[in-house]
Amino acid sequence: MIRKVVAALVLVPLAVVAVLVAVANRHAVTVALDPSGTAPALAVTAPLFAILFGALIAGVVVGGTAAWLRQRRHRRAARRAEAEVRALRAETEALKQRLEAAERAAAALGSPIVRRPPAA
Repeated sequence: MIRKVVAALVLVPLAVVAVLVAVANRHAVTVALDPSGTAPALAVTAPLFAILFGALIAGVVVGGTAAWLRQRRHRRAARRAEAEVRALRAETEALKQRLEAAERAAAALGSPIVRRPPAA
């Protein structure tokens, strides 16, 4: 609940600012991607707010991709740990079944099985 309130307190003012920027910067501007400056081959003409929002979105995508790639090692370690946990659980279950079978066999023969307490 608190997370939603904090998100609203942050996102609502950001949305208001974004709308104000869009309304105040509706005029078309040309962004040249050619460093020579004379007759740019790569130029984009669009409203300033569209260019600003496009740059913001591109930055979020590039940053998110970079973070995702950096976390690859941690995701791999987590997958390996999960596989090890699954294997150990299966082994534990198999050992429990063997113990129960041995107890049943001993009970059928009338031989008591003495369980030792687990080592600390």
